[in-house]
Formats: sequence, C-alpha cells, structure tokens
Amino acid sequence: MYGKRILLGITGGIAAYKIAYLIRSLKKQEAEVKCIMTPASSSFISPLVVSTLSENEVSVEFWNKETGTWNNHVSYAEWADVFLIAPATMNTIGKMANGLCDNLLLATYFSMKGKTIVAPAMDLDMYKHPSFLRNMDTLTKDGVSIIPAENGALASGLEGEGRMAEPANIETYLTAYFKNITPKAVGKICITAGPTQEAIDPVRYISNHSSGKMGFAIAKAALLRGYEVELICGPSQEELVHPKLNRTNIKTAEELLKAVQNCWHQCNLGIFSAAVADFRPAKMSSTKLKKGSAEEVIDLVQNPDVLKWASLHRDNKQKVVGFALETNNEQENALLKLERKNLDLIVLNSTQDEGATFGGEKNKVTIFGKQGLVCDLKLQDKFDIAVKLIDTIEKIDA
Repeated sequence: MYGKRILLGITGGIAAYKIAYLIRSLKKQEAEVKCIMTPASSSFISPLVVSTLSENEVSVEFWNKETGTWNNHVSYAEWADVFLIAPATMNTIGKMANGLCDNLLLATYFSMKGKTIVAPAMDLDMYKHPSFLRNMDTLTKDGVSIIPAENGALASGLEGEGRMAEPANIETYLTAYFKNITPKAVGKICITAGPTQEAIDPVRYISNHSSGKMGFAIAKAALLRGYEVELICGPSQEELVHPKLNRTNIKTAEELLKAVQNCWHQCNLGIFSAAVADFRPAKMSSTKLKKGSAEEVIDLVQNPDVLKWASLHRDNKQKVVGFALETNNEQENALLKLERKNLDLIVLNSTQDEGATFGGEKNKVTIFGKQGLVCDLKLQDKFDIAVKLIDTIEKIDA
C-alpha cells in the first residue's frame, strides 16, 4: 500500500476505538493517511490519538474555531485515492443515501470523484432493518463499496451480525481494491505455512528459519480471490483473520499431517509451503539434557512426508502444489521432487538469491510444472508472488 492516499472518515460508533489499530497498520505499510471525524466520534476516540497515529492534523468541523481556518472538503476529496468511512453508523449511511449534508465528513463524501468504501457498525436489529437495507442498496447503486459487518459480541450485550469488520479485514479489502483483485473463485484451499518444531527435550527443539510469511501471503491472496482457506501453520508471528479462514496451529510434522488429513477431503487444492523438518528425535528426553551426559548423540527418525501423503490421497480433481528450498543444483532437485511426488506445480526458492531471505518481505521464485518451466518471478513482495501463484494455479487445465 506504499504511497496510497487513504482518507479515513470516522463516525460516532463504539467501534471507533479499533481505528487506532487500522491507522497504525496502514502507516506501517507506508500509506498516507488523513482523517476526518464527525463531532460525535470524538466521544469514542480522541482526535489527538488519531492525529498522532496518522501523523496529520485531524479535521472535525468545517472550520478551526481557534484560528478561523477553513477545512476545505473539496481539497480532501481531490487528495484521496480512496475514502474509507469506518465505522459507518446507521445515521451517516442514511444521510449519505439521502443527500443530507450537515458535517465535514458528509460534504467530503459528496465531493468525492474517487472510490468510497464504508464499513458499517451497529446493533444486529439495526443492521437488518428495512430502511438500512434500502439505504445500503442505494449506496451500492451509487458506486459505494461495502465491507460487510461481521458476527460477534455487540456493545448492546447481544451477539450477532453488525459489528464492524476487524481492522485486518478492512486492510485486506483495501489491498484487494488497490491490486484490482476480484473475489470470483469458488472452492477451498489447504495451505500449510511456517516451520515445524521437533522437541529434543523440554527446552530444545529441531527447527528452521521459516517465518511463515510466504504461506500467509498465499492465504491472503486466496481469500481475496474468494476461496475458503484451511491454513495450517507452525509457530509464527504472522496474523491473519477473515470470515472464510480457518486456522489450525501445529508444532510437529506429525501434527501437521493429522491436520491435513482432517481437511484434505474437503479441499480442491493444496499449497504446501510449510518448511517441515525431515527428521525428529527418536525419543524426547523428559528432562533437559546436560553437557557431558551419556546422551551426546541424538538418534533421529524420519518424519512423515505430508506433501507425498496429500498427493497419494487426492482425487482426480484435486491439485497439489509444493515448495522446494534448495542450496545447490536447485532446478534439478526441484524437478526431481515434482516428479517423485507427482505434483502439479513446484515453487523453487534458492538460498543463493540475494534479497529473498527468511523472514523478509520479498521473495524470488521459479515455478515448474509437469511440462517444465512455467514462469520465473523476479524479486518482489511476497504478496505479489502469492497473487501470481494463484493466477498460475487457476490456469492449470483451464
């Protein structure tokens, strides 16, 4: 979202407190953020907090009462690449749909030539009220995009549909908009991500440097395309929430296999990007191993091959995509893995590629299919790699 100019409109709902997290995330991705607040919204989040996080002055009224300076709504509208109104209350949505303009936020909306996106937030009965539904239909016809409210606990104490989409989901929606990704796919994908950890004793384990970033990027790209996602991940600091995402956390290769077995029959596709330990200690010590102990040699046994299991147990409609991280003879080893495990595609990473490091935001990969080279993707953001990988998979037998 680098360099994108996001105008954020904050209205008077309890969900306004979540906006601090959204602003921080957008700024972390180097977006430019300016904010307009309705007078009522300052009861839920301080303009000082919003200004500090966005690194820009916040406008609430048409003019600054102390200086007499006019807050030009037209300038805001011309500046913005997108106008995101979150939370969008029933009151504000009703005024937008019916041409009522009694505050700076609404004046800016009616001056917008670019895209407006709203994230509604209200109680469940309000969210289902016929007048609200009519207003939403009007806004949709006017070209406004709606980020659907989510199910969950509401401020009233009730539980149901109406709570504002979580900041991470709003951010995902913005990413889809800027990347021009349309949610048109149907089906479920099993995606594995991150490392596994094989315990030596209660303190130590065998693992690797995988961060899970590539797998999470693939999951995000798949969700934006419209797929349901079963994300099975080893220990990782990455976070992703979405109504169509089911996340299962695992540690060991055996736990990973069991999780894949539990969901594989429901999935159309498997993308196995997890860095699975090939071996594990034959026996975990119940106490911490000490220096100089008799157990200076740790016997290892081979872990189950999760990718091979999925390939062997698929039907003729399921596709299987593997990853290969190689240090030498990269192409030869990747093609052998593709053939040996009967994969549809294999994604080759190399430790020799400068900039494509563990834990980094970028990657460089080469994708091979059964007929040979499919595409060579230069160093770029892992999310962009993920989008192109999904595109490539969808073209198989298309």
